[in-house]
Amino acid sequence: SVKQHVVRKFLGLISSHNIPVYLIDPLILGLVDKDIEQIRSSDGPSLECKYFCAPRDFTTFALLDKTWKHEVGLFRTAEKMGFQWLKIINKDPRLDGMDDLSGIEIPLHYIFKLASHAIHLVVFYERSGNYLWHGPLRLKQHMDRKFVPFRKLHFGRYPGAYEKPELLLISIDDLKVQIPKNPSSFLEEMSHARFLECRYREARAFFQLYPDDVSLDAVEFRKKAKSLLHLAALTLNNLGVKFWLSSGTCLGWYRQCNVIPHSKDVDLGVFIRDYKADIIPAFQKAGLPLKHKFGKVEDSLELSFQGEGDVKLDIFFFYEEDDHIWNGGTQAKSGKKFKYLFPKFTLCWTEFVELKVHVPCETLQYVEANYGQDWKVPVKTWDWKSSPSNVQYNGVWPVDEWDDVIQIY
Repeated sequence: SVKQHVVRKFLGLISSHNIPVYLIDPLILGLVDKDIEQIRSSDGPSLECKYFCAPRDFTTFALLDKTWKHEVGLFRTAEKMGFQWLKIINKDPRLDGMDDLSGIEIPLHYIFKLASHAIHLVVFYERSGNYLWHGPLRLKQHMDRKFVPFRKLHFGRYPGAYEKPELLLISIDDLKVQIPKNPSSFLEEMSHARFLECRYREARAFFQLYPDDVSLDAVEFRKKAKSLLHLAALTLNNLGVKFWLSSGTCLGWYRQCNVIPHSKDVDLGVFIRDYKADIIPAFQKAGLPLKHKFGKVEDSLELSFQGEGDVKLDIFFFYEEDDHIWNGGTQAKSGKKFKYLFPKFTLCWTEFVELKVHVPCETLQYVEANYGQDWKVPVKTWDWKSSPSNVQYNGVWPVDEWDDVIQIY
C-alpha cells in the first residue's frame, strides 16, 4: 500500500536523524486500542496490512519540541527521498505573557508529502502548568492551500492541551512505532482538548486604565489564592471531578490574566452530575475544613472551604435545564434562595497561575451573564444577592429543612 510505504519511508527519515516521534493518529489509535493485548503479545510478522492501510489521505505523528532542533538537515534528506514538505510557524504564546514584543515565531506543524499520502507532524511544547500544548494550523498568505486537505487534519483547527503521555513501543504492520501507552485515554483527552490562550493584550490594556494593585496585601492574597487553587485542583483531579474557574476567578482570568486581588476567595464550578460524596472528606484531608454547606444535591448545593488566612474556596454546583444552566445561592439568616442563570456552555483548557485548568469556552457570554455589559470595569463592593445581573429570587427553604440545607461551621 502507498500509505504503508510512505509511513515506512517517513519513519526511516526521522530515525536517521534521531528524532523521537510518536503516533497520535486517531483512526489508527482507535484500531490499535481494540487489539492492544493481541499486539503486545504478538512477536511474529503480520501478514496483512491492517492499520496503516486504512483508506485516508494522511497519518498523524507528534514531536516534542525540546527533543529536536536541526530541521535543515532533515528537510534536505526528506527532499532526497522524494518528500515535499511544508512548515507552519506562528507566534509563541508563552512570550505574549511576558510583555515580549519580539514576536518570535515557533514551528507548530510540519507536513511531509509523498505520492498521494501526507504525514502530519504536530509539534508539542511543554508549558509551565506541566502539560503539553500544540498550536493551531493557520496558513500564511503565500502558502499552497491545496498542498493537502487541511480541513481534514485533526490537530489543526484549535490549539490543544494534553497530559504528558507515557509511551509504548509496538510493532504494527511490521513497523515499529511509539504510541501513547493508553490509547483510549489519549483519544478521550483529544475529544475535549481545545485550549484558550489568556488574553494578554487585553489584560495589558486593562492595567493601563486601572493600574494593578501591587500592595503587600494584594501580593500576599494572590500567593495564597494560587496555592489554594493548586491544592483544590489536585484534590478534585484525584477524585476525577471535572471543574472550571467560575465567578470572580473566571473574570480575573478573562479580564486581567490574574487573580483579582480584592476578591478574597477562589471560585470553582462543578456540574451537579459530577458531584461525589467524598468531595468534603477529601478537602478536609487536604487541610481545608468545611466552612459552610448550603442547599442539597437535588437543589442549589454550594460548598465553602477555609484556606490559609482569610482566603476561602467556594465550589458552586451547576444544574442543567433544557435551555440554560444555573447555580443556587442561600442566605443563611433568612433561608432565602437565589438562582443565577447562564447560557449553556462547553469547557476548554487554559493556563492560569501555572495550572492547566478548565474555563467555559464561551467565556464572554459566561462573564456577561454574571457581571453584565460593564464587566470590564472593576467593582470593589459586590453583593452576591443583588449585584450579579443574572440573579433571580428563588423562594425560601422550608424551616423544617434548615438544619440540613444551612450548615455553618
